Amino acid sequence: MPLIVLWDIDHTLIENSGVSKEIYAAAFESAANRAAVYPARTEGRTDRLILGGMFRDHGLELPTWERILTALETAGAAREAELARRGRDLPGAREALTAVAAEPKMISSVLTGNIQANARVKLRAFGLDGLLDMGCGAYGADAADRADLVDVARKRVHAAHGIPLDTPTVLIGDTPRDVGAALNSGAHIIAVASGVHSADELGQAGADTVLADLTDGAALVRHLRALEHGAA
Repeated sequence: MPLIVLWDIDHTLIENSGVSKEIYAAAFESAANRAAVYPARTEGRTDRLILGGMFRDHGLELPTWERILTALETAGAAREAELARRGRDLPGAREALTAVAAEPKMISSVLTGNIQANARVKLRAFGLDGLLDMGCGAYGADAADRADLVDVARKRVHAAHGIPLDTPTVLIGDTPRDVGAALNSGAHIIAVASGVHSADELGQAGADTVLADLTDGAALVRHLRALEHGAA
């Protein structure tokens, strides 16, 4: 049986060292024609929610999504070199992605609140983009609610690889919103306490499996194989 594996990016695979907040501030300034006073609130939110929240926080009418999307793409592209300089891929991330990519029945992609262009920027900055099937992922422009992104990814995987829409799916992420997205969409969750949320917080959110980080790639693959075979 195949398995769809969907990875979060920020604080799961990479540490952006504040560059994400700078992207949102620059995108807001471009779309609103004024500098941001209040910072972006992220923590697992999609880009649609993040920018919408920034405009509400500033008491401004939300512009068209097309305008926001263009501003986000421009801000992200302008900061790829800075991200590569200041950020880093998290311990074990490259090895874990490589191990999952080598599994013949696992389709490994992303489920992220970032728009697709900026997801590519963040992964490309650390040479991780080639380890994932980015065309099958779900991104922050696809839906406001993170849980809705799961079916987006399932449909893209189905279209690209011909596997059933009800193929078991597992999300790997670091926030309670990743956990909630899995629980609300019938997916499995492997939570990673590599961000601001502790293992206890992730467990309390409903994650049955919580890893401290991605450094034990062999254990991660064993767990994914168990999900693949319906044993977990």
